[in-house]
Amino acid sequence: MKNFPEAEFSPEVIELMTRALKSSVASLPDPVNTAHINLIAESILRTANEGEREVGALQRIALMELALASYN
Repeated sequence: MKNFPEAEFSPEVIELMTRALKSSVASLPDPVNTAHINLIAESILRTANEGEREVGALQRIALMELALASYN
């Protein structure tokens, strides 16, 4: 997993990111791959660090990035 040394999040934002992560992972077909979870988490961290605060948007972006990474 990538390091985000400059990222700082309030407890409220951490809760939003946690909800986005759980929702994203729950939407994946079984068996869930650890690499996919890491990619989703990195996407959510990066997107939240850029200022996004909507759970749905964090989830959509993460799943879109996962889909794009699967094609490579």
